[in-house]
Amino acid sequence: MSKAPSPARLAAVDLLDQVLGQGRPLSESERLEVLAPSDRAAAQRLATETLRGMERADRLLKPHLRKAPAPRVMNILRLGAVELCLGGTAHGVVSDCVEIAAAGKRTQGARGLVNAVLRKLADEGPAAWGKLRIPRLPKWLRDPLVEAWGPQAVANMERVHFEGAPLDLTPKPGADLSALGGELLPTGSVRLRDAGQVSALPGFSEGDWWVQDAAAALPAKLLGDVAGQPVLDMCAAPGGKTLQLAAAGAKVTALDLSEARLKRVQENLDRTGLTATLVAGDALEHEGQYDAILLDAPCSATGTIRRHPDLPHAHEGERISELIGLQEAMLDHALRLLKPGGRLVYATCSLIPDEGECQVDEALARHPDLQVIPPEAPWIEDRWRSEEGGLRLRPDYWASRGGMDGFFMAVLTRG
Repeated sequence: MSKAPSPARLAAVDLLDQVLGQGRPLSESERLEVLAPSDRAAAQRLATETLRGMERADRLLKPHLRKAPAPRVMNILRLGAVELCLGGTAHGVVSDCVEIAAAGKRTQGARGLVNAVLRKLADEGPAAWGKLRIPRLPKWLRDPLVEAWGPQAVANMERVHFEGAPLDLTPKPGADLSALGGELLPTGSVRLRDAGQVSALPGFSEGDWWVQDAAAALPAKLLGDVAGQPVLDMCAAPGGKTLQLAAAGAKVTALDLSEARLKRVQENLDRTGLTATLVAGDALEHEGQYDAILLDAPCSATGTIRRHPDLPHAHEGERISELIGLQEAMLDHALRLLKPGGRLVYATCSLIPDEGECQVDEALARHPDLQVIPPEAPWIEDRWRSEEGGLRLRPDYWASRGGMDGFFMAVLTRG
C-alpha cells in the first residue's frame, strides 16, 4: 500500500510547476498557506534549492532520459536530483518522488521512470554534482549584465547566487540582539546563518528586529536625521524601510498601491510598537509636501536573485522597458512632492544600469536644478561609489560574508 508523500515535497513540486510552467514567481503562490509552518518552510527551501541547482540537475538527468518527460515529471526529477545531490536520504527522497508521480493522472505512468532515474542518481549524483560548473543566469539577463559589469564580475555574482542568502535583521534602536548569535555587519545589520523559522527566533514577538537584507537597509540610512520630519516612503511594502524611518523618529507616510501588502506593513508596525500613516493609493496621484522622500521604485528585482532564484525563470525581462518608464514618471512626481532643500533617495534592487545609474543621469538632464549629494558614512566602501554620485551594490560584494542584494541608490536634492 502506497503512503502519502511528504506535504513539503509535494508542495515544492507544485511551486516548481507554477514558476517554470506558468511564469509566476514564488511570492504569488497561495499553495503554502495550507501547510503547517515547518512544512511551509521546508517546501519553500526545497523549491528554492531546486531552482538554484536546476542547471546542474538537468545536466545530470539528461543522460538518463531518452526524451524530455512531461513538465511536471521533469520537475519531480529535478527536485529529487537536487535533494539527493545535497545529501538527502535516498530512500525517503526516491519514495516520495515516486508517490508524487503516482498521485497524478498525467504523471502516474512515469512512476517507473522516476524510480529508476533517481535510484541511479542516488549512487552517482553526489560525486558528480560538485564537478559541474556554477549555474549561470539565463541568457536574457546574463548578456546585459556582462556588458555592464564584465564577465568575471557576473561569474562572481552567479557563485554568490548559487550559495543562497543568509538571513539579515535590522535591529530596533536600543534592542539587544546578542541572544541570536549573529554577525554584526559594518552597516549595522545582524546576519544569521541557518536561522530556521523566523517567528521562533529570540526577539521576534518582542518586536526587537525585522527581516531586511543588509543592502535594502541602506537607502533609508542615506536620508540622514529625519527625526520629527514628514517623510514619504513612496513604495512602502513590505515595510522594512517604513520601520526604519519610524524608528528614527520620522512622521512617516507609508504609501503603496496594494492594500493587502500594507496589511503586512501594519502587522510589523504593531509587532515592533512603531507608528506610521498608511495610505493605499497610486504613487503618481499622491499629493503632499515632504522634507524627505524614499522612492524604492518598482523594478526588475534582478538584484535579489540570491534570495529569489525563481525570478529569472518567472519572466524574461519583457516588462523591463515598461518599468523604466514607470520609474522615470515616479521619480519626476516624487520631486514635485519634495520641499525646497529636501532630500530624496531614489533606489532600485536591480543590477541593470538602465534602472539605476541611467535614471539618475537622465533625471539630472531633465531637471537643471537637481543635484546629487554623494553620501558620506563610515560604512561606505569606495568600490560602491558610482560615477554620478550614487552607490552601486552588487551580490558579489561581501562574498565571503554571504553577499548582499544588488542595489542602486542616490541622494537627490533640488536647489
